[in-house]
Amino acid sequence: MNPLDATKSGFLVCIAICMFIYTFIYLKNTLSVFFYEEQKFPGDTAECGFYPDELCSALFVGKSVASQIGNFCQNTYQAEPLSCIQTACNCSTVLKSLHFITRPLSEEEGNFSLAYIITIHKELQMFIKLLRAIYMPQNIYCIHVDEKSPKNYKATVQNIVNCFENIFISSKRENVVYAGFSRLQADINCMRDLVHSKVQWSYVINLCGQDYPIKTNRDIIQYIKSKWNGKNMTPGVVQPLHMKHRTQVSYREYAHSGTSYVYPTKNIKAKAPYNLTIYFGSAYYILTKEFVEFTLTDARAKELLEWSRDTYSPDEHYWVTLNRLHDAPGATPNADWEGNIRAIKWKDQEGTTHKGCKGHYIRDICVYGLGDLQWIIESPHLFANKFEPATYPLVMDCLERRYRLKVLQQAEVPIEDHWRFQENNYFNMKLN
Repeated sequence: MNPLDATKSGFLVCIAICMFIYTFIYLKNTLSVFFYEEQKFPGDTAECGFYPDELCSALFVGKSVASQIGNFCQNTYQAEPLSCIQTACNCSTVLKSLHFITRPLSEEEGNFSLAYIITIHKELQMFIKLLRAIYMPQNIYCIHVDEKSPKNYKATVQNIVNCFENIFISSKRENVVYAGFSRLQADINCMRDLVHSKVQWSYVINLCGQDYPIKTNRDIIQYIKSKWNGKNMTPGVVQPLHMKHRTQVSYREYAHSGTSYVYPTKNIKAKAPYNLTIYFGSAYYILTKEFVEFTLTDARAKELLEWSRDTYSPDEHYWVTLNRLHDAPGATPNADWEGNIRAIKWKDQEGTTHKGCKGHYIRDICVYGLGDLQWIIESPHLFANKFEPATYPLVMDCLERRYRLKVLQQAEVPIEDHWRFQENNYFNMKLN
């Protein structure tokens, strides 16, 4: 073989090797969810790889093929059985089988108690996922169960609550109507209970049953301390013109035969008491205990509450309006939409704050699908809304596993086995 032929042969071999390496790397990076060792998967679906850890890892970094495979795999998904909820168990078994964390994970957390208000009316499984994510034994939790919820739902929630000294059902329950005063009243009922608690909490955070945390308990505490120490978070602005109808005419709640809604009347409302400037903002907040006590006792707060009874969605103006009063404890009179409390994909913000909903919209809010997972975990917010595990079960499974990994990674105490969600296998989910 002459030198020229030898050179050509070597060159062709080099090209072949390079193409093989490139193909291997490409397949490894884009189709990693297909590689697996023989084992049992939900529905014995081998295509789902190391389900769900491998799929979740690919979804969190935005692999396009992962969403396609994930949508197929979650159709064969078997939801986590609610062991010890639908059957009778002692409380020790409840805590272990549902993976509740039973000790403060750091000195910083142990010395900074949070209060939570959680309003729920359906989806028991989602409530359990939310509760065990945010639960810490040094915190305190008020659960408001919608009065019109089924009896068996109320009883099951009560069974869970009975196993904890720092979780309780609101002493007064409302028939909650979406956008009605009853939603605001539910929070206030819990606040009245919380201010009499023996737990010395510093801040209160309100959640609904379709929320889930993005940041850990420790992250939340550090965020409060770093920027909001002693201040309230009520994102909002002076009421825009297109929102003034909410407080200019009188609204009524309708609730009958399983149907409930808020409707306007022809009655014009009087101006707000004390000539208060009405603001518009988020219904979700993080408030100091001193501010909560102020809202329950201050004459302006009480009169604003009464004036708000026949307004539309009063929880979206009540807290932010009071927090703009200069003499309110922890007030932020000059604040705008600051405060990374809730990550939401609003339909009218497509193309600006997000690139669309990969699940589906309800009341112009995205119910997250698998393609939204990367956006969620990259968000700077503390919590995200909205989730439907019955519709997109793998979304919650992925978030739960990743969230618990973050929580345990930050722990400064020995980790107990029942705190973990994962069992050791060939492909355990990694945070990075």
